[in-house]
Amino acid sequence: VKLHRFQVYNSYNFQLSMIIGTLTFSHCVSVQVKRRERNTMEKFYSIWKNTFCYGDGDDFHYKITQGSQKFTSFLNPQTPAQLRPLTVVLHGPAGVGKTTLAKKVMLDWTQDNLPETLDSAFYLSCKELNHKGACTFAELMSKNWPDLQEAGPEILAQAQKVLIIIDGFDELRVPSGSLIHDICGDWKKRKPVPVLLGSLLKRKMLPKATLLITTRPGALRELRLLLEQPLLMEIEGLLEPDRREYFLKHFQEEDQALRAFDLMKSNPALFHMGSAPAVCWVVCTCLKLQMAKGEDPAPTCQTTTSLFLRFLCSQFTPAPGSCPSQHLVAPVKALCALAAEGVWTQTSVFDGEDLGRLGVEESDLRPFLDKNVLQKDRDCGGCYSFIHLSVQQLLAAMFYLLESEEEEGGESHRGDIGDIQKLLSKEERLKNPNLTHVMYFLFGLSNEKRARELEITFGCRVSMGIKQELLKSKSSGNKPFSSMMDMKEVVYCLYESQDEQLIKEAMVHVKEMSLHLKNKMDIMYSSFCLKHCQNLQKISLQVEKGIFLENDTASESDTWVQRSQSDYHTLCLWTDLCSVFSSNKNLNFLDVDQSFLSHSSMRILCEQITRVTCHLQKVVIKNVSPAEAYQDFCLAFTGKKTLTHLTLEGSVHSEKMLLLLCETLKHLRCNLHYLRLGSCSDITQQWDNFSLALETNQSLKCLDLIASELLDEGVKLLCTTLRHPKCFLQRLSLENCHLTEACCKELSSALIVTQRLTHLCLAKNNLGDGGVKLLCEGLSYPECQLQTLVLCHCNITRHGCKYISKLLQRDSSLTHLDLGFNLIATGLWFLCEALKKPNCNLTYLGLCGCSITSFCCQDLASALTSNWRLETLDLGENILGKSGIIVLFEALKQNNGPLKTLRLKMDESSVEIQKLLKEMKDSNTKLTIDCKDSRTSRSSYCDFLS
Repeated sequence: VKLHRFQVYNSYNFQLSMIIGTLTFSHCVSVQVKRRERNTMEKFYSIWKNTFCYGDGDDFHYKITQGSQKFTSFLNPQTPAQLRPLTVVLHGPAGVGKTTLAKKVMLDWTQDNLPETLDSAFYLSCKELNHKGACTFAELMSKNWPDLQEAGPEILAQAQKVLIIIDGFDELRVPSGSLIHDICGDWKKRKPVPVLLGSLLKRKMLPKATLLITTRPGALRELRLLLEQPLLMEIEGLLEPDRREYFLKHFQEEDQALRAFDLMKSNPALFHMGSAPAVCWVVCTCLKLQMAKGEDPAPTCQTTTSLFLRFLCSQFTPAPGSCPSQHLVAPVKALCALAAEGVWTQTSVFDGEDLGRLGVEESDLRPFLDKNVLQKDRDCGGCYSFIHLSVQQLLAAMFYLLESEEEEGGESHRGDIGDIQKLLSKEERLKNPNLTHVMYFLFGLSNEKRARELEITFGCRVSMGIKQELLKSKSSGNKPFSSMMDMKEVVYCLYESQDEQLIKEAMVHVKEMSLHLKNKMDIMYSSFCLKHCQNLQKISLQVEKGIFLENDTASESDTWVQRSQSDYHTLCLWTDLCSVFSSNKNLNFLDVDQSFLSHSSMRILCEQITRVTCHLQKVVIKNVSPAEAYQDFCLAFTGKKTLTHLTLEGSVHSEKMLLLLCETLKHLRCNLHYLRLGSCSDITQQWDNFSLALETNQSLKCLDLIASELLDEGVKLLCTTLRHPKCFLQRLSLENCHLTEACCKELSSALIVTQRLTHLCLAKNNLGDGGVKLLCEGLSYPECQLQTLVLCHCNITRHGCKYISKLLQRDSSLTHLDLGFNLIATGLWFLCEALKKPNCNLTYLGLCGCSITSFCCQDLASALTSNWRLETLDLGENILGKSGIIVLFEALKQNNGPLKTLRLKMDESSVEIQKLLKEMKDSNTKLTIDCKDSRTSRSSYCDFLS
């Protein structure tokens, strides 16, 4: 390997066995690499396999990432070259060991340093490439191999044996688009470095060479656009056992080490960051110092801000009773400016040019170099980097808090640094994810106690007006910051602040929260903020699989014990979150969807729901696991007088759940008005119990059995219940219940007998024209009081329209009729004839997606000029054409009728259409023309039930 220097651990065997965990210690030595033993690659492949995988033979189960099996083939010398992936991308957060692993692979790539093997490996550091001018590709690659230009033809001939490491792609400072501009394939042609690098990535240069690229996640999207079918591999860094071992080695006493480790583990965000060895070092250094002083280290690990701030301040703590040292004021402001510009320009390595631009002297950095806050970059001479990206982000946040004399005089070395409003901008944070972490730190530093700690340590004045600037966005009309970002970001920001008053002010306008809980960290942060949302009315929850221990049965294995301990901590946080249901008197709506709970977490949630102080009125439960969860919810709702709306929907409804639901309905305190049972497969078998419950319950007015396997036989049982004098149902939906014409006679008969039922939805059932005929016979009776009928997707044709037309002309009680998505264009004339009659009482007609064309519009126009009751006409998803729209608009101009809403599908971007819309609105100000295809996104057609 043609390398001048390479870092290895003091113990080579230790390094080799732990490289996959990507341990990187600062105490390492530099060696000149000349040869290696033949078995190194086989040994490394074996270690990689054993570290990443467990199982027998080739049946691997990967611990760290997808793509490991392909990567092992990349390392395995026995794999044919044509089967190896040509491009491998190692991605992961800062400090987890991507560079270390890449360099190790580089060592193992080459065999004995003999001329005939010609297995070559090249290392390109993007940090160094930033300072390199135009050159040839041969010059670019020959930094550590002066003879490369002469060996070029030989290299090209055997390019499949060449490995090229491109390290730190995220560090590359090039203009947008420069990597794909002027792609070059000439080995000896001088080009700017970005052109040469782009040519290599786009496979114009050395197309058969193997590329190994390292990058942080922020640059991954841009990198993928340049590569063809790369193997993406995430490097997670230190695993939990590795972190624990790190702590045990750092502390002299085991009890202190384990206490410090547990404290870091108690903060999920901090523990996740601990995959980077530098973060473990920061935590150990900070907590060890506090323990030595006899201080309680627990508050330090409460947030990431408190930990990193304590670390920073502990390096410069003034002696007790002494005043803050003024000599640190200028250096800390200079360092904060450097950190802030680096974050905004996505740079973590700084050279002399960067320092000069911000007016920073190298002497300003000395205090921080001495304390390991800042360090000289080993790969790039004359450059500096922070010990970890999080330290840089903290200092960048401090930049906004520290008052500067330059700002007071109107001058500031801001350069590329955006203001606070730009920092809060979602668009900016999407372009630069590092800004989000700066925002979290900024909220953390807004805490008065921490601000005071900064002032004492560095002697700087801290602006406390930052709070109000954070809470209001000047760029968005002084809207609350909570309306500018995702709810997850909101709760993360507020948790970092640990400021109850700030949270109350920030969340005072929030009435709904949607929480997607993916890990323990989400639960902890959300529960902290929910306690202070006094005006909250609705919570939507989605709980990812894996948060809770799914099987609660006992086990003595070490793995199970560890998981149980972790689950216990998670359940404590979950209890804290669920307590909001019994403590917030304004909270009345709970929506749980796509959630994976455990028996223990269900018991905790249901215990809070059953409390007298819980005032939930509407509850929606959809697609929740395990299946027994539905039973637990039904038990919790039994006797819950405040509950008026309940939705239970999912693929699993057991017989026991239906029995419990029936008991809920029969309870004397039951006050349910609306019940939705979706995708219920056992309801027909349990109909006797369900019918008795409906006859006993006097509060239920709306029943929705969407997508249940009711079938025609089930409808006949339902109709018997509807005829019962003690059945008080007024609104019924049987959408997608697998019904046919065979059940329509029973339904028609029931509609005559029951005079309470006013709304009926039969959408997505194959009723056909025969079924419509039978329904119309019952609807024609004066005893029938039905007002709303939904027949979307019912396979109705022009013949069905004839039956409906006759019904509408007989002074029917129907006022709302939806025939959407039936092929009735040829039957539209019959409906239009009915609309012209004075006896037609329709105020709403839905014809969305009915294949209506411009040829039908004249009939519609004629009906609209004659009708004096229709208020809403839905023609969405029909291609009417410009001519058809003109015909309708002309008719509406002539007749200033009752129509208030007209839904159409048309191209609003057309100049002609815009002109027509303007003319229509000017002539009929009360008419709203809706061009949005809202119907296509609806999951249900029975809006009248909600």
